[in-house]
Amino acid sequence: MSETLRSDGLPISTPQPVRFRGGGFTVRRHPWAALAAFAVLIGLWEGASRIGLASPLFLPPPSAVGAALSVMVGDGSLWVNLKASLGRIAVGWSLGTLGGMLVGFAMGIGSLARAVGVPLVSAFFPIPKIALLPLFILWFGIGEPSKFATIGFGVFFPTVIATYSAIDSVPRNLIRMAQSFGLPWRSILRSIVLPGALPGILAGFRISSSIALILVVAAEMIGAEYGIGAFVLMAGNLMQTDTLLAGVLVLSLMGLTIGTLLSLLERRLLKWR
Repeated sequence: MSETLRSDGLPISTPQPVRFRGGGFTVRRHPWAALAAFAVLIGLWEGASRIGLASPLFLPPPSAVGAALSVMVGDGSLWVNLKASLGRIAVGWSLGTLGGMLVGFAMGIGSLARAVGVPLVSAFFPIPKIALLPLFILWFGIGEPSKFATIGFGVFFPTVIATYSAIDSVPRNLIRMAQSFGLPWRSILRSIVLPGALPGILAGFRISSSIALILVVAAEMIGAEYGIGAFVLMAGNLMQTDTLLAGVLVLSLMGLTIGTLLSLLERRLLKWR
């Protein structure tokens, strides 16, 4: 078998194929990984309770929590409290998100709004929003408006920051190019700024929805007859830890459901990614 030689008499080496390394940190789906992790965690929890490592009074087993949840479903208390909490979250989160997006857009595209808004947001954002609930009760009464205000105020600032940061991160060369071709500013906002900022805005929705869930529980614990927060507080006062953890489980499922809905929204709105 003849071999091709170079001018200096050495054989020419055959190039070897190079393994493709440009995966770009491709996200792979593992649909059963989360279920397996939850199953292991619940199994360890149940086992620890069965062998006496955890007191049933202070940490009841998952089987007792499931039984308490079944009682809540059967007597209808779950649906009454869940309806009250979801209604407060929906109204408060919608008001805070709408206002936060408007202010965030103004800060992202307007120099004057940015100069005024950044210091104000930096000053008010660190204030614990639940600390303002007594003030909101004085202003709006003990009823629903004070809870809407607490949730909306808590959601407003994360939404402003997420929207402003997302718009500010849109490449300026794309905007300059559109302006060079004479595109109207409405078309630039609709076709360049909004699509470029949408991933950051939707990421802010995840944070603000979690904050809304935390605030509705705190507000219901302070002054509400119905709601998951009021239900958990009452169960704790009666030392019904299985019922208390059943309420906590409902809150966890609410957060999981909201996160799933936001994931579906991202897939629908961000098909181009």
